[in-house]
Amino acid sequence: MQHLSGLACAAFVAALDGVFEHSPWVAERAWLRRPFADLAALEQALVESMLNASPAEQRALICAHPELAGKAAVAGELTAESTREQAGARLDACSPAEFARLQELNAAYTARFGFPFILAVRGLDRAAIIARFAERIGHTPEQEFAEALQQIARIARLRLHERFGEDAQAI
Repeated sequence: MQHLSGLACAAFVAALDGVFEHSPWVAERAWLRRPFADLAALEQALVESMLNASPAEQRALICAHPELAGKAAVAGELTAESTREQAGARLDACSPAEFARLQELNAAYTARFGFPFILAVRGLDRAAIIARFAERIGHTPEQEFAEALQQIARIARLRLHERFGEDAQAI
């Protein structure tokens, strides 16, 4: 962490590229809280930067995430991190029925909430992902906005631990 804490802002942001989907502002704000004693302190600074952002910034962060097995995945336009996570959950191997159900859920979810469904998919199979998706459509917009931010924090934690050699499965 000492090396990371000593980086200039641009280098720090570059080192953390991809931890928060298309949202370098999270790392820029966390950089101001250096030095970081350990990975947990870095994670805390990043998550607090996200949580202390304006609702409009938080919404933009949520909207920066791709749909699960959505158009960007089909077109091969996901970030490397999202590609790896969705493939790890075998969303790239959906049956026609699973793919159709995910497309249906994506459309219903986006129509209800105005942003994509966010779920840290690591360790989940397609059936569990689809079940959680269907369950969360019943949430209120406020509940789902808060849940999306919690899921983004979990995704960021997993990505940080993966990047810095930590055992992400133990998180």
